[in-house]
Amino acid sequence: MEYKTKEEQIIESYRQDEDMMILVFAQWCVNHGLNPEELYQQAYPDQKHNERLQHVLRLVVPKEEAGEIPDDTLLGVLSLYGNEDLAIVVSEVIANQVNKQKN
Repeated sequence: MEYKTKEEQIIESYRQDEDMMILVFAQWCVNHGLNPEELYQQAYPDQKHNERLQHVLRLVVPKEEAGEIPDDTLLGVLSLYGNEDLAIVVSEVIANQVNKQKN
């Protein structure tokens, strides 16, 4: 019984950490004027509806109230949780933004 409780605590802790990763992604999107759902859909077109993303979107604050999230921080967090496809989409967005700033 104690083993089951420990296992459940570990799973819940991982879920909370994963939700934080999703929140970092969603807030970064809002801070850059992007739609997190659209970017997520680009990375994972087979997933029509992500409930955890929907849940976390309620926690996102307006850009004016948010702190800065560096691009490298977001990419590192995405990689840490194995969201390589999403990291690729985000990297493309970052590259496009850099190119726009140069022009």
